[in-house]
Amino acid sequence: MQQILFEYEMNPTTWVYVSSLMIIGIYFKFHRFWSVRNLDLIGLIAFAPGLLLLSHDQEQMGYVWLLAVSGCFMVRLLLDPVMVRRPLLEPNLSASGLTFTGAALMVFLMTNVIIGKVPDENLRGTHRWSVPSGQIAATESFEPSHHEAGFRPFLAFASRADRTAELERSGEALPRKVWTEIAIMSTVAILGHLAIVIGIVLVGYRHFDNTYTGVAAASLYLLLPYTAQLTREVDHVVPGAILVWAVQFYRRPLVAGILVGLAAGLIYYPLFLLPLWASFYWRRGLVRFLVGVLGALLVMVAILAVNAENVAVFAEQVQQMFGWTVFLWNDAANGFWEFHRQAYRIPILAAFLVLCGSLALWPAQKNLGTLLSLSTAVILAAQFWDPQQGGLYMGWYLPLLMLTIFRPNLEDRVAVTAVVEARVPGPLRRVTRLAR
Repeated sequence: MQQILFEYEMNPTTWVYVSSLMIIGIYFKFHRFWSVRNLDLIGLIAFAPGLLLLSHDQEQMGYVWLLAVSGCFMVRLLLDPVMVRRPLLEPNLSASGLTFTGAALMVFLMTNVIIGKVPDENLRGTHRWSVPSGQIAATESFEPSHHEAGFRPFLAFASRADRTAELERSGEALPRKVWTEIAIMSTVAILGHLAIVIGIVLVGYRHFDNTYTGVAAASLYLLLPYTAQLTREVDHVVPGAILVWAVQFYRRPLVAGILVGLAAGLIYYPLFLLPLWASFYWRRGLVRFLVGVLGALLVMVAILAVNAENVAVFAEQVQQMFGWTVFLWNDAANGFWEFHRQAYRIPILAAFLVLCGSLALWPAQKNLGTLLSLSTAVILAAQFWDPQQGGLYMGWYLPLLMLTIFRPNLEDRVAVTAVVEARVPGPLRRVTRLAR
């Protein structure tokens, strides 16, 4: 890139200004100034100062800012099911122009991943598994802390991604093995963002009946300062991509259950989505959905069993996979709870559990719209009590938030009419007919 664009560089602050102006110019509805869409755009732009504070080593204020903006979005998401009137507010750019803009942004961000000139290189305190300075060259392997929650192989993969990023930035001569690891990490990050973009567009095409809306939501996701600053973080992008495709396959409960189970096994937070999704499939597809979730989790547990050295290690990794380590009292917190007493996490966690349980009952009649907004609310609410950089893992819910912002009225997308009926095998179908 330096050989084509001399002294090319896009630092986080510059990108915040450029992307904010583009978001306002493309999406802001000037003739409906007080519309909810405009408030959503202002809220998305308001995340940027928190990210800049983190990038300039103002961690305490940065996390407070991010959680304050997240709190505003929590209120908006919980009120979303009662917003019946949802007029179609198309972007100010034509469909062809917006498609070109989205494709150009995708190429721009993925090029940054490949060449290593990512804007997040000054973002401090954002890596859960970063290698201490002075130990980069001497480190041959690095494993995630036992306090981390999630699927152990995935955490190890993410820790390797952070390590290779540190090695790449050290400026030292790197062996071929490290370059291979960098290529793998970059490929996974690129495929993750590509899966999110394609998934959002497909949801717009198949479930919103408006491809233009899907392209608009995907382009807005690519424009966000968060996406530019943390493009290479595989543990941010992969769970978000899986959840987007779970929404895409919501009409097939077995596939949706497998994807939700896979996401829950990787980062465990989607486990709290089960009451909401089970309530959605209550009248049709519940058994298939639960079978998919349980099947995915059992496969991941089996992988841990095969790779574990002994029973004690296996039991520890299973607890880690299902998030038990987060509920244990320890001093390994960082981010917001690094600067505040962890005892205050208890009432927040209790309120979170009450919220997740109540979503099984409210609203009584759930449709795709409520499934989108309340799923986003659950993942976002988990940020408030997460002891590891709570508020920063926006990639887990931002793709779903984009779909919620742009979604039309989806009251007719209920499980009884939208979910595909189960296909009964021929012999079993004949037995059923004889029994009748």
